Amino acid sequence: IHFMGDVPFRTVYIHGLVRDEKGQKMSKSRGNVIDPLVLNEKYGTDAVRFGLLVSAAPGGDIALSEERIDAERAFANKIWNASRLLFSKPVEGSGEPVSLADRWIASRLNATAEQANRHFGEHRYDLVADALYHFWWGDFCDWYLEIAKVQIQTGSESQQRATRRTLIRTLETILRLAHPIIPFITEALWQKVAPVAGIAGESVSIAPY
Repeated sequence: IHFMGDVPFRTVYIHGLVRDEKGQKMSKSRGNVIDPLVLNEKYGTDAVRFGLLVSAAPGGDIALSEERIDAERAFANKIWNASRLLFSKPVEGSGEPVSLADRWIASRLNATAEQANRHFGEHRYDLVADALYHFWWGDFCDWYLEIAKVQIQTGSESQQRATRRTLIRTLETILRLAHPIIPFITEALWQKVAPVAGIAGESVSIAPY
């Protein structure tokens, strides 16, 4: 709630100039102006936000290109498609990691959460985006998700339950971690994941970070 006389923002982050893909300053005379509303409509707001943040290293300008935004749209699609695989499976049981793979992804998730919190505190939003990207695409999708499929197909009943619970818990946590950067897809997915994970709440935006 904002009261008259209060300072609206006590910390302001100033990023570099957003330039075109060749590093030139955008201007109508050059004809190289990129309209963010057009990009939002074409690629999705989350992809545009992520593409800008991951390029916003301190001390430099941001070279914006549609190719970069299109790549981040693929990342958003990866999150959506992988998440959909997990919604319909039951997750009864304690869910404590019992396999080496379960313990490994839990440790990688904890490390990623620590990195994200530290980088947010340092206003290194580019590093937050990079840490979340590598965890999701590399650790979770390329490795653990594939191993988990095998564990669910061939493991004991207790192993299957533990793996499903680990999958859901990992997904729910990473959605909370990524929400400040990609708020729309994380909100839509969290609304589906939270009930499966047994977590009550109206929105990921007010869930504990």
